[in-house]
Amino acid sequence: MTDKYEEWVKNFKWNVPEYYSIADVVDEHANDRSKVAVYWEDKSGGRKKITYWELRDESNRFGNFLREIGMKKGDRIMVVLPRVPEVFVSQIGSFKIGGIVVPCPDMLRAKDIEYRAKNCNAKTIVASYESTEEIDKVRDKIPVENYVVVGEEKDGWISYEKEVPKHSRNLEKEKIKSSDIMTINYTSGTTGDPKGVIRNHRWIYALSKTNAVYWWNAKPYELLWATTSPGWAKWFWSPIGVALAIGASQLIYNGRFNPSKFLELMEKYRVNRLCATPTEYRLWAQEDLESYDLGDMKKFLSAGEALNREVIERFYKAYGVKIYDGYGQTETSGLICNYDGIKIKPGSMGKPMPGADIKLVDEDGNPVEIGQVGQIAVPANHPGLFSGYWNGKKLEELTVNGLYLTGDLARMDKDGYIWFEGRADDVIKASGYRIGPFEVEDALVKHPAVVEAAVVASPDKIRGNIVKAFVVLAKSYKGDEKLIKELQEFVKQQTAPYKYPREIEFVESLPKTISGKIRRVELRTMEYKKKMEMWSKEKE
Repeated sequence: MTDKYEEWVKNFKWNVPEYYSIADVVDEHANDRSKVAVYWEDKSGGRKKITYWELRDESNRFGNFLREIGMKKGDRIMVVLPRVPEVFVSQIGSFKIGGIVVPCPDMLRAKDIEYRAKNCNAKTIVASYESTEEIDKVRDKIPVENYVVVGEEKDGWISYEKEVPKHSRNLEKEKIKSSDIMTINYTSGTTGDPKGVIRNHRWIYALSKTNAVYWWNAKPYELLWATTSPGWAKWFWSPIGVALAIGASQLIYNGRFNPSKFLELMEKYRVNRLCATPTEYRLWAQEDLESYDLGDMKKFLSAGEALNREVIERFYKAYGVKIYDGYGQTETSGLICNYDGIKIKPGSMGKPMPGADIKLVDEDGNPVEIGQVGQIAVPANHPGLFSGYWNGKKLEELTVNGLYLTGDLARMDKDGYIWFEGRADDVIKASGYRIGPFEVEDALVKHPAVVEAAVVASPDKIRGNIVKAFVVLAKSYKGDEKLIKELQEFVKQQTAPYKYPREIEFVESLPKTISGKIRRVELRTMEYKKKMEMWSKEKE
């Protein structure tokens, strides 16, 4: 791609079809019997190769199986599976009969399963053998009628391996409209109970026309790898909404993250485009990157949280390939990204995607000036937007001036690039200043002693709040007063002096959601409680 950004934006038009389902798209790709959909490997070295025609046939069998156990269009099907081939089969097969998939991380505990099953009134659960123990703890509390286990047989569970293969590979599919509900994706719960985000089938259409084209710039003949888990919206952003949507091949690895192992896999499978989290990139950056031959890599992508520029520079030095940030939410499709052929400003989120038409606005939905911080907002008619929360507010109830406010803060520079400033509820108000946590975190992680950092407001009697940083150190560093002063001075040099952390606490790890996002709300709550208890004792 060349620098045609303004032309892309000007000429982009949404042409959402009345009928659309990724299941139909997969079946179209199956016409090429040699086309591989998934290269799969697990931690023990087991490997499988699944073609598109095999995915079509197996998902048809699964659809027939669902109908036999009484499932119909609109019924909710919880899928609690790790990165295994059956997750593709069960999701695509569910879509073919009009079922609504409820993706669940396989690490959910019993209370999480209970909450989701009750909230969405699920009728069927498809789970790995490893997940059945937690699910069984709440069977008498949830409305689920059918329990399907993948991997091993278990009393009280229907065996996937025994029952699904019995069914025909020919299926009379439901006609699916792009406006029909496809999934209920639960948020990661960074600020409270998870919310069930209602996604329609047009979501995948939107992803295929934006994320796949402008951010990934992926081609059907390439091998893609997104390290995400099937339980999260990012699974639909990339493995479903990019790889399956355009007919590319993809790598799926079922094993815990290990920096060297993942780099070995990239080399072994000759991956062309990789999408991973900032945390994964930060850990990779500490490896001997030059010892891995990634000559087939055309593009690195990062999503989940903003990525600090030192890591981007480290990868470019090793491979001559840049890392391209992309931004969106569980409630949206891709909204902002860095593009091939357009100058990248290190640390920037990039520019709005064609068709996104985003605006930066204040709390009343009024646009802010260039250079001013505002909430990222999306027109309510964007086809990649969710349609509301299950058992909660609908999209039209969540709009301001015809816009959906994401709750994420950013500013736009004079060249149209967007710079992330943090969550609206994460902003620190100290001594009359408004301080976004990410800028301080970004400054801290530039120091060689810092692996990760989280910055929050900590109550202060004089200033109202002060900036406090929780820091995870690199192995060779010792957390002491000398290092605290060094880091404080370092931040003052990197950003405005008033933003430096007046308190720094060294920790072994940061609290995170199971999707890997830092739970600053937990740190804020902990700080507030600690300070209140401390001040209470001072009065005694």
